[in-house]
Amino acid sequence: MSAHPGPQLPSPAHIQADSMLARRFGRETVNYFSKHPFLAAALKHPSTRFILLKDLAPLTQSPAELYYAQYEDVQKLVPADIYDKSEEEMIRDYDSRRTVPQLVFLGLDESDKDGTMEWKIYKGRPYFALDVSQRGNEEQQAHAKELVEAMEAKGLTFLKARIHNTLPADQAAIYAQGRALIDWNTRNTFCGTCGHTTLSVNAGTKRACPPTDAALAAQGKSPERPPCSTRTTLSNLSFPRTDPTIIVAVLSADGQRILLGRSKRFPPNWYSTLAGFVEPAESVEDAVRREVWEEAGVTLSRVVIHSSQPWPYPANLMIGAIAQVSDPAHEKISLAHDPELEDAKWFPIAEVEEALKNGTSGIGEPPGPYYKEGNLRLPPPTAIANQLIQSAINQDYISDKTSKM
Repeated sequence: MSAHPGPQLPSPAHIQADSMLARRFGRETVNYFSKHPFLAAALKHPSTRFILLKDLAPLTQSPAELYYAQYEDVQKLVPADIYDKSEEEMIRDYDSRRTVPQLVFLGLDESDKDGTMEWKIYKGRPYFALDVSQRGNEEQQAHAKELVEAMEAKGLTFLKARIHNTLPADQAAIYAQGRALIDWNTRNTFCGTCGHTTLSVNAGTKRACPPTDAALAAQGKSPERPPCSTRTTLSNLSFPRTDPTIIVAVLSADGQRILLGRSKRFPPNWYSTLAGFVEPAESVEDAVRREVWEEAGVTLSRVVIHSSQPWPYPANLMIGAIAQVSDPAHEKISLAHDPELEDAKWFPIAEVEEALKNGTSGIGEPPGPYYKEGNLRLPPPTAIANQLIQSAINQDYISDKTSKM
């Protein structure tokens, strides 16, 4: 195996439990960035921890460890009364002249009970995500700048990378949730229906379009804002959205080769599974068949859903599948339908197995020390693409043997 295995994947208790489904289909695949055991909150409790993000880059002690701030670190930026009002009161008193930093409650980690808070029937450590980018009024920007400088003076770093896959699984889940919600709030500061400013409520998990604005009254105008349908219905614009995306490992008709593709941004010899967005009114299975045909010209037969992975870049849910071509005549590759891929190839199982052992790495990272230059390179185990490839070459999905329930 590679000498740099990287962070461990999540291992929740339920994947070890015995059941009829587990005996028939094997253990469930739980992918990186998933499993966030958070339930409830408290802002100033001594056990509370904050992950800090600057332009969505997380504050870290190293590429493999987040830094958790405490309330005393952020109190100049975060008002002590930020959660004193209910949602109804915040909307009623809305004043677009006032700004506060984007703070998102991530929940309560009940597995951590030492010195942590108790709330009703819950006990654990609260977590928040805080945007420390320089936004808002001058005072807020000054406090954010001061906080960032203080953290960097400690030798901490806001880790700038296209994708973060070097964190331990539990920290990656916290980061993924925080990043996705901070990013969603930042992108939705204006209402998609009426175009007016919105207000973050419910500890950062909902945005409201207030019917009034005290800033208008201060100008001698009516505080009433124009009517907006998001105030009268259960609106999708008010809550975070997830974009469903398919990703698939494709087997040849004889089950001895795997179809992989590469985009222009991939490093040399680096290939991955094919992927794409699910379109409106399209099933997951149909999206798999369409994307593979569009990108590689290959026509698929059976499609089996394998597992899923949250992918917070910015807010995707990767729905993993394994599929197969039924007729060798449908295996011919054509890149003429969609110029997205630079190349697509059928790779023998043996070559893929070698790459899984010695040629996995993130984009921009070197492969393991046993990698031979010029050989196939693949995504790391923290990517669902790697998990799909591993399952596909295990032949579990194309075996003629059937297990009894």
